[in-house]
Amino acid sequence: MKKYIIGMILLTLLIAGCSSGDIQISEDDKSFKIPLNGITDKVQKFDYDTSGTTVTYFVVKGTDGSIRTAFDACDVCGGSKGYMQQGDDIKCNNCGRVFSIDGLGTKNKGYGCWPSYLSHTLDNKNVIIKKAELTAGAHRFA
Repeated sequence: MKKYIIGMILLTLLIAGCSSGDIQISEDDKSFKIPLNGITDKVQKFDYDTSGTTVTYFVVKGTDGSIRTAFDACDVCGGSKGYMQQGDDIKCNNCGRVFSIDGLGTKNKGYGCWPSYLSHTLDNKNVIIKKAELTAGAHRFA
């Protein structure tokens, strides 16, 4: 019983740590807009349904103030077990490798596990994620 209770507490903390909270994103035909004023140093995950496949991606502010985005999947580990935040780092839920959040937002150079690259642009108020890129990345979650 004690293990069950501890497991439920850990699951609740994991779910709470991965939610997008109260941030309200907007969308048009081509993109999602995530308000910059809602992005913090805590990973916020978002889902996009494309042709029946749920694509999960995340946004976080690095310690240098830069916005970091990535698919919640790894090209190398396979599958979409995703990542979880540990302080200023992010950890692969499959292989356990840990990365600095400040290093995210680059393409994998073939050195092993790495959060799959997802580009973004910024305007004065928003992080902009293209729906076409999310759709193109759906194979990671199929």
